[in-house]
Amino acid sequence: MSEIHALIIDDNSDNVGVLAQLLSMEGVSYTGVLDTRRLDAVLQKLARVDVIFLDLEMPNVDGYTLLQTIKSNPTLKTVPVVAYTVHVSEISTARKLGFHSFLGKPLDADRFPDHLARILRGEGVWAVH
Repeated sequence: MSEIHALIIDDNSDNVGVLAQLLSMEGVSYTGVLDTRRLDAVLQKLARVDVIFLDLEMPNVDGYTLLQTIKSNPTLKTVPVVAYTVHVSEISTARKLGFHSFLGKPLDADRFPDHLARILRGEGVWAVH
């Protein structure tokens, strides 16, 4: 998976760090965005994005609103966007509003490699733990 690049959008640096470590263990490079107001500037510098992990609850904008912004970007509209949240009760809403997949926090490190591989193959993964 050496050419795969993930975008992590989460206002909590600890959560970004955990996901970044799991991605690195799978050979996936990543870019973390802690402040959604910087997202456009970050996207302009990225050559590619293969998967986006998006927290649902952040200051300035919620994940559902940001999902619509991402889907309206021509270069990102086919990229799988994974709801990545502690609010596992949001799984039905996330599915209904167009997320590709859903991973509940804390992530299951043992299952993450399989979840990631399935997401990158285009399969939806709906896991609360």
